[in-house]
Amino acid sequence: MTIFCSHCHRPLQAEMSCLPRRGKQAPSTSKPFRSTKSASKARRDQINVELQALRSLLPISTREKERLSYLHTMALVCLRLRGAQLFPPGSAPPAGPTLGSELLSLLPGFLLVLSASGKLVYVSENVAQVLGLSMVELLAQGDSIFDILDGRVREEVRKKLLLAQEEPGREVTFVSEMRTSKAFRARHGGDRAVAVRGRFTASRCPASPSTAAFLALCTPVTWSDGDASSQDSLFQSTHTLDMTFIDITESVTYHLGYPRQELIGQSWYSLLHPEDTDLAAAQHRAL
Repeated sequence: MTIFCSHCHRPLQAEMSCLPRRGKQAPSTSKPFRSTKSASKARRDQINVELQALRSLLPISTREKERLSYLHTMALVCLRLRGAQLFPPGSAPPAGPTLGSELLSLLPGFLLVLSASGKLVYVSENVAQVLGLSMVELLAQGDSIFDILDGRVREEVRKKLLLAQEEPGREVTFVSEMRTSKAFRARHGGDRAVAVRGRFTASRCPASPSTAAFLALCTPVTWSDGDASSQDSLFQSTHTLDMTFIDITESVTYHLGYPRQELIGQSWYSLLHPEDTDLAAAQHRAL
């Protein structure tokens, strides 16, 4: 049987073909697929190791370290770095961090240190007694004073801080609600009003914005709802003849940091500086 070519209709021979011969092609080799999952996991593991190393260096208790998330760890590290920049080794540290827990418990509020731009540098541990948030939990709200204040007063606070920065040593005071814990809001119906009183001071010479720190005492303000007199520019008090407080307006908390109930029954002389007591007593007798 003869086989004919379908193209030229000529008989085919075993060694011939009318079709063009194709060159011998090398077997195709597909590019191997490389997964990036293992590389990404290796990077994440390396980052986690470094964060754990940073957490181990923080000057807090082991129990607190175990509760820190990576976000809280980075917030605390940034806080320590800002503090080291303002108060490098060999310079005088701010008064707040050197205070012990027993002395802090005697203060009517918590201590706060800010940089010239309003960044948090130091928050004393007793902040939890005022806001219901620990120092670490407060840092999770933000890294500046403006992140924890009521948004309605942020611009006013910014202006006061700029004014205080232009005149180092000048004391400024502002009152604002600060963010609190969920448990605190559920118990008291909202955030807490706090009076912040402080001044800028140079952490080292020469004085400059990069070396300026705002040192402040933050005291809770407790006034009744709708009491407009609580924010007056003065407070009024009634005394017995020996100057013991009988009554006092709620606005005393704004100016002195003491709750009204705490002052009633105490002597006015207990609030004076010891060096001024004799002069005040002489003026009292003259009346």
